[in-house]
This record gives sequence, C-alpha cells and structure tokens, in this order.
Amino acid sequence: MPIGIDLRTRTTLVCGALALVIAVSILLRGRVRTVHLLFAAFAGDIGLWYLSQSLFGFFQQTIWERFTAILAVLLPQFALHLFEAMIPHEGDRPSRLPRLAGVLAVPMVLLVLSPKQGFWLVRGAVFFYVFAFLTAGLWELGQRGARSGSRATQRRVRFLVVIGALAGLASVADFAWFLGVNPAPVGAALSVVFLFILAQALRHERLLDVYEMLARLLVATAVAFLIAGIFYVLITFIGGFNTMYLNAVLAAIVILVLFDPLRERVAEQIQKLFFRDRFDLEQSVADARRRLVHVLELDELGSIVMTALEQSRRVTKAALYLRDADGTGFDKLAALGQGSPPRIEVATARALLDRLVVGPLSLEELKREVRERKARGARTDASEAVLSAAAVLGSLRDGAVILRIRAEGDEIVGLLVVVDERVRDAFSPEEITLLDAISTQVGVVIENSRVYQQMKERDRLAVLGQMAAGLAHEIRNPLGAIKGSAQLLAEPGPDGREPDTQSREFISIILEEVERLDRVVGSVLDLARANQGAVVPTDVNAVVRRTLQVLSTERASQDLTVEVNLDPSLPRVAIDPEKLRQVLMNLYRNAAQAMKGRGKIAVSTRVRLGRGTTRSGTGMADDPFVELTVADNGPGISQKVLENIFLPFFSTKEKGTGLGLAISQRIAQGAGGRIEVRSYEGKGSTFAVILPAAMDALGAPSSTPTPLSRSA
Repeated sequence: MPIGIDLRTRTTLVCGALALVIAVSILLRGRVRTVHLLFAAFAGDIGLWYLSQSLFGFFQQTIWERFTAILAVLLPQFALHLFEAMIPHEGDRPSRLPRLAGVLAVPMVLLVLSPKQGFWLVRGAVFFYVFAFLTAGLWELGQRGARSGSRATQRRVRFLVVIGALAGLASVADFAWFLGVNPAPVGAALSVVFLFILAQALRHERLLDVYEMLARLLVATAVAFLIAGIFYVLITFIGGFNTMYLNAVLAAIVILVLFDPLRERVAEQIQKLFFRDRFDLEQSVADARRRLVHVLELDELGSIVMTALEQSRRVTKAALYLRDADGTGFDKLAALGQGSPPRIEVATARALLDRLVVGPLSLEELKREVRERKARGARTDASEAVLSAAAVLGSLRDGAVILRIRAEGDEIVGLLVVVDERVRDAFSPEEITLLDAISTQVGVVIENSRVYQQMKERDRLAVLGQMAAGLAHEIRNPLGAIKGSAQLLAEPGPDGREPDTQSREFISIILEEVERLDRVVGSVLDLARANQGAVVPTDVNAVVRRTLQVLSTERASQDLTVEVNLDPSLPRVAIDPEKLRQVLMNLYRNAAQAMKGRGKIAVSTRVRLGRGTTRSGTGMADDPFVELTVADNGPGISQKVLENIFLPFFSTKEKGTGLGLAISQRIAQGAGGRIEVRSYEGKGSTFAVILPAAMDALGAPSSTPTPLSRSA
C-alpha cells in the first residue's frame, strides 16, 4: 500500500509516461529505420526508469529499486548505439565505446542483482558507469559533428550535445536519489526535453535545422507553461475536479486562439537574436522580391538577383540561366563568382531537368540519398544519372542547389544555381524554400518581360503601319510620275533620234532605283499587314514543291544544288499559302546570295513533337508542330549579326532593304509560330520555320509520294 505521494514521485510518474509516449510516437511516423528503433529503446528505457522510481515511491519495495538499477545499467547501451547511428564514423574503424560498455555491463548487472545491491560502493559504481559512458558518448558525438564538412550538421550536433549535457548534469543530481539523497527532480524534466528534441530531429531524413529545433522547443515550452497557467487560473477561480471538463474546453479554446501568434512571435525573436545569418538571408530575399516586382528588363533582373545573393553572405558562387529562343539550351544571364559555364545544353542536362520538374534540387542531399540507398541495396540508377548530368555545371557542381524558373504552363524557362563552397550541406530545406521564392519571382518577371516585348512590338508595328499607309500615298504617286517621265526620255525624240549612250545609262539608273524604291515601300506595307491573307489548312509540302519549281528558273549557276527531304505524313498548318511561299522564297534567296551561287541548299520538312513555339513562347509537351527548314553550307552568320537579324531595316547586303527576314518572322508569328536560326561562322546557317499543326491528328500521307532526297 502506498505510504505517500511526494513531488519526486509525481514528477517521475509524469516524465516516465511522457518518455514512453515519445518512444511510441517515433515508431508510428512513416518508415521505421534502425536509428528510430534505437531511439525508441533509449526513450523507453528512460521512461521505464522514471516509472520504476515512481513505483518505488509508491510502494517502497526493493524489487522496484533493483529494476531501476538494471534500467540505469542498460541506458548507456542504447545511448551509445543511438549516437553512433545518428552520425556514423566517416573512417573505417567504428567507436569502441559501445563494445566496452557492453563488456562492463555484465558485472554491473551482477552487482545490482547481488545481496550487496544496497551498499553505497555498489551504487556508486553503477552511478559512475552510467554517467561516464553517457558523457563519453556525448563527447564523441560532438567530435564527429565538429569534423563534419556540413555547417548545418555542425551546429545541429553542437546544439544536441549542449542540451544532452544539460540534461545529464541535471540528472546527476537527480540520480543522487539512488544514493539516498532526495533533490528536486529537475533532471527528469530536462531528460524529457532532450528526448523531444531528438524525436523532432529523427523524424526527418537528416538532423533538423537548429533554428527549427530551438523554435519548436521554445514554442512547446511556452505552450506547456500557458496550459499550466490556464488550468491553474481556471481551477483556482472556477472550481476543481467537478468542473474539469469545462476547464479543459476553455483551455483548448485559449490555446487554439493563441498558439499560432505565439509560435510566429517566438520564431521571429529567435531568428533575430540567435540566427542572424538566416535573418539576413530572409531580408535579402524579401528585398529582391520587392524590387523584382517593378522589373521588365532582363539585364536588370540578373543584376538584382546576384546583388541579393551577394548581400545575403550565404552564397560564394551563383549563376542565372535563361532558356534560349530555340529551346536547345540555357544561356548565362548573370553570375556571381568565377567558373560558371556560359551555356547549359538541354541534351546533356536532360536527366537534371527532368528531376527539377518536381522541385528544387540539392546535389548534396541527392548524394546522401544515393549513399543511403546503396547501403540498403536499393537501385540508384536514376539518381546517379542526375548526378552525372550535373557535370554540365562545371565548378558550380560541388554543393550546388539548383532552382527551376518556371513560366506559364510549368515550362522551365531558366535555372538559378547557388553554391556555398565554404562548407558542405550549407543550405537547409527551409533556406532552399526561401531561395525558391526568388526563382518564382524571376519566372514572373520573365513572363512579364515577354508580354512587355510583345506589346512594344505591337505598338511599333502599329506606328509602322500608319507610316506605311502615308508613305504609300505620298511616295508612290511621285514615283509613278518619275518613272513615266524616265520612260518617255528613253524613247526616240520627235526627230526620231535615240538618246545618246550616257543619257540611256542615267535613265536606266533612274528606272532601276525607282523600281527598288517601289519594292521598299511595298515591303514596308507587307510588314505592317503581315497577318492579312486567306488563312486555310495548307499542305506545306505542296507549297515547298511549287515554290522550288518557280525558284529553279532563278539559278544562274550549276554549282548551286538543292536537296529536298519532305516528310510525306506531314499535317497541315493554318496559314495563307502565298504568305508561306513568300517566307520560303526569302529564306532560299538569302541562302543563295550568302553562298554567292556556289554550294548546297537543303530544304526539309518534319513533324516536331514537344515544346513548340506559339505566340506566348510555350507549348504542351505532346503538341504537333510542322518544321520547314532551309539550310546552307555557306560562310555562316556572326553572333553579333544573329542578335539583330530579324530587326526591320537591318541588313548586311549592299542593296538590301533589311525587311525580308523581318516580314518572314512576322508572317510566322501571325500563324502562331516563329522562325529559329542556328548558325556557326564557316559552317553554314539553318533557318527553321516552326508552325503549329492545324489538326489534332497527323495528316495522311500525300497522294504523290516525294522522294526522301533528290537534287532539284
């Protein structure tokens, strides 16, 4: 029969029950691993140890005292194996502490079971055994954490060791009960706090960020004291056991109202006081997002992002890449630090891009996942393919966090790569989420910039159309008069005499330039009204064959050959056939003039599935597009010229108007597509007209099959 319930008995009862609850909770959350089982055994041993103390306080029977001593002897066994599983040794030789503790545990158990169990020397030996090995285990855990290359792991382990040491020191005084002293049971409460922190850490694949652990601990502590205070007030002023249900309801309402504000306030204060680097990162991200709201130019975008990352003092290298016009790669827009590659090709980074579809990627986290899967004997082919593809990042590969930049339709239009070379595993999941907020804002800016450029182009063309209408009226009438007068001068005079040779030469120049000026005016009108025409489902192959037949009469040299390769199952496209013929003629003549009549022009068509080129620059992954390609093996086009090649009135020809490619691009965009160009100096150029298919299903093959390759 119990002889009394003192403070120690009640405290150890509550703490023992809480420790057992924590042990069970870790086993009920998802996949259970070895480290979870070891923690459950460690927490269960502590819980039973405190419960046995409570039972001894109730009944004062020797069996509970012996049971308490046996549980104390087993405690270092579970603790040392748990610490070893949390952060394994990176060297080949494991720790000797678990084996040594296991060897010494046998005589300790025999002493506890012997008749001399109550002798102070025996109890002192058990006391020394338990706390010596727990202290050594914590010290070794701290050393392994300090040797880790991960700054986050170093700080988390340091925090765990400090909390564990405090719990151990408090438990030293608490363990004095076993020696006959009866101090306040502070160690029991701290031990439960230590178990709570470990449980929070082990619920994640890696140790939880120290900021989050401390925040959760303080919030839980504040809420616990709040609950206790509320119950105390309610019991004092409302009543005791008879009104307990009402007290519980009122307390629950108060907690539901105050919990979220309390948690946010505590987290904010912790961040400002103890984690200044995290606070600086959040401030830099918030400042960058505010500035990006008003940005429309891509150059300014890159400057703002790199400045924000540099000011955060958390990044040593970074690079921002944007997808190019033809979708074959990502070009570098801005960078912080040295060594970032100028371009990332889609073909070589395909596995990496596919992985980014699900969210940001930490290469250190992926490497850890590969090691763990190999240890379990699981397949790692996909993850290793991603790591191999990450080689395209060059010097950014080590420790990089890669963030996707998405536009409408979840299309990846850019990449943001951040690196901290000073430590391994530098960014916690919460910090990666913060950085991902910048990439999301960058995607919005890119989309806004794209719309802004379209608006500028539309406004420019509207002004050009108004100018063209006025020019057509004001210029063509005088041109007609000049042309008619020149033609009259070229005819014989009233006396029948022909103009002399010099006069005929000047008259010929006048007529030639009048014709040229008339063509310029006509081209300006075409550019302004490129969307006009009869839009019908058009057979691209038929247009190509007819156009090449007409152009064959223009070849002045047999040194120019034309190779044709047409896909017979090509679907139709919605475009005016005459406009498409005009585009093909422009591209063909440009190629012929670039090669000066000597070389090969390859004209081909094919179905292009995948990300296409619509007006908005996006397309679904399985949309069919028709690609009409005109390629030559001429001298190629320089990068500087490529940047301006579709601008009106930009030309490298002596007598060119600079409107042919601008009109062709305008026609393609009016049909929902675009013209892409790839060129390398000395290797030729390729112009691809990409247009969306006019039907959901691919068209039937042409009734007149076209050879795959022929010379025209």
